[in-house]
Amino acid sequence: MAENDDARRGPVSRGGIAPQPLFAVAAVLLGSFLTNVDSRLTTVGLPDLRGAFSLSFDEGAWLSTAGIGSQILIAPAVPWLATVFGLRRVLGIPSLIYAVISLIVPLVHDYTTLIALSVVHGLLLGTFVPATLMIIFRNLPMRWWLPAIALYSIRVGFAFDTSSSLVGFYVDHLGWQWVYWQSVVIAPLMGLMVYLGTPSEAVNRALLREADWGGMLLLGTSVSMIYAGLDQGNRLDWLGNGTVMALLIGGAVLFAGFLINESLVRQPWAHVDVLFSRNIGLGLVLILLYTLTSLSNSSLVPNFLGTVGLLRPEQSGLLLLTWGALPMFVLVPLSIWLLRHFDTRTVTVLGFACFAAANLWGTQLTHVWAREDFIGIVVLQAIGQSLTLLPLIITLLSNSDPSRATSFAAYIQIMRLGGAEIGVALMGTWLRVREQVHSFYIGQNLAVGDVDVVLMLKRLADHFVPHGAGSAQARAVGTLAGLVQREANVLAYIDGFWLCFWLAISALGFIALITRAPPGPFTPAPFGFAKMLLRKCGVRVA
Repeated sequence: MAENDDARRGPVSRGGIAPQPLFAVAAVLLGSFLTNVDSRLTTVGLPDLRGAFSLSFDEGAWLSTAGIGSQILIAPAVPWLATVFGLRRVLGIPSLIYAVISLIVPLVHDYTTLIALSVVHGLLLGTFVPATLMIIFRNLPMRWWLPAIALYSIRVGFAFDTSSSLVGFYVDHLGWQWVYWQSVVIAPLMGLMVYLGTPSEAVNRALLREADWGGMLLLGTSVSMIYAGLDQGNRLDWLGNGTVMALLIGGAVLFAGFLINESLVRQPWAHVDVLFSRNIGLGLVLILLYTLTSLSNSSLVPNFLGTVGLLRPEQSGLLLLTWGALPMFVLVPLSIWLLRHFDTRTVTVLGFACFAAANLWGTQLTHVWAREDFIGIVVLQAIGQSLTLLPLIITLLSNSDPSRATSFAAYIQIMRLGGAEIGVALMGTWLRVREQVHSFYIGQNLAVGDVDVVLMLKRLADHFVPHGAGSAQARAVGTLAGLVQREANVLAYIDGFWLCFWLAISALGFIALITRAPPGPFTPAPFGFAKMLLRKCGVRVA
């Protein structure tokens, strides 16, 4: 009975130690960088891609959904595929195919072919991050785990902070095609690092015979359908659109089928039993809250500068690159040092506190804020990103069985990709609704015939008279309406910062519920005054 229960927790992940750990770490870095930067580039550069491919707004939206949705379809199953077939097979040949697809996509002009290639492009891209995470668990010595996971964890913030500048550089200097063509160079290099840094492994035919193909297909399809519904919901009016309803309901039904399947099959692929731990459950909730809270950096700041400040992505991207991405080269070693000597809960509190402070600062913005006014906010957010996700992953690992990384990594991918899309959909809907509400309330104070309104329209009309007396009044009314919309947008973004602030505060409450992790390889070693204090309290320390 005990053996059967153990089998139901998912396959055991075994792997030989990397012959050249530096090459394995390089593969982790390149794979993580390529996935997040590539996805972010196509999102930030979507307006330029629509123009280059001559796509309508709807066609461009589905192009983005197809690319990211196919990543979500494959990503949860990649840890199992790596366990069965070995990392060389999962990353080697796909990296070369991915480079070829990236080379071809900019040369395509037929929309159907473009969508098909985008789906294949996304499927291959979706293998990189989960597989590089498995390199850490299966092939790196344990002393390398902390710095390697640090590289894995900061990839999101680094991609957010560099992608806008990269898109601007490609479009202005090299050509929009390099949004795709950068992968032609990076993907084969990653494949080479995997080949040099991971041992050759035989196919695990025992696991292959017991493959839970139904569970993998149900989970991937359900989550990707829910993603597509969320991604298109804000554009297609949510529950008022049949396509969105079909995607959301169909995804929910398939996810329920996945849970039923995992409870019935003899050897489930990713049974929810791996999550039946207080600290692991709370840790996954905190990863979701981190994803939502960090939207203040990835969404609010650049979108405000674009919507209200009228800056192009490369102009706002310079702020994020200089004050968000570059400080991480200092902050990441600092976060590793803190985790070696302090409890992960303490470090996580510092990270979420920085997010809360940055968002509270953002609630003071006005329409006169320029790019440089956000420097302090971006720096605080960079500190928050460096001190939040890494200790959360370490918390999950400290409370789980690393040999069950196959099941565990599947759920991390769901939170990583699903949480990000939930956040983007939530924030997009929140900003749209709040802008409409504020426009309504501001408009109520602009009654026809009101003295202040009449004076404002007269001043605006006098300004436009030299450019055409006949259209001066209409242009004055249009300008006043634009001012109302601008202020409504400012108030909506203030509400967005308030939302992220309260999410950060709620995360601090969840951290208080996490208990101390059992002793293990990630247990911090106190030093100096802390060590002396613990010894006086009768606690043995190394």
